[in-house]
Amino acid sequence: MKARDPSTPLEILLVEDNPGDVRLIEEIMKESGMPIRLNVVRDGVEAMAFLRQEGPYTHVATPNLIVLDLNLPRKNGHEVIAEVKEDLGLRRIPVVVLTGSEAEEDINRAYDLHANCCIIKPFNLDQFIRVVRQMQEFWLTVAKLPGERGTGEGKG
Repeated sequence: MKARDPSTPLEILLVEDNPGDVRLIEEIMKESGMPIRLNVVRDGVEAMAFLRQEGPYTHVATPNLIVLDLNLPRKNGHEVIAEVKEDLGLRRIPVVVLTGSEAEEDINRAYDLHANCCIIKPFNLDQFIRVVRQMQEFWLTVAKLPGERGTGEGKG
């Protein structure tokens, strides 16, 4: 994969049908000051169209990270994970599940489908903000994402 230009924002696809969660995540990420382009789709069908650059999404950039709710209309998060991880052109994109479901079967199934991380959405606003900030900090500053140029600061 070609190295990412550090002046180009990281592309994040947020797949979330709850407008309140979308608005909050947008604000938290904007406040971070990190160079991010947050693209939002509301269901699994739209997510796959975006990822495959179909329909209204023909000119979008491939995301560096997918943040995905499980309980979505039309195509649920588990179906999206399965399709992403079966597609040779998409499977390297990390999928972070951010869900309100605490059901062990939902979490286990997401990992069985090769989700990279599962995070339960806290109901408390302060905890929700903290969790989104921690997710952002890890995935955008600590983890090395596909197509991203390293800073050269790491050892070995």
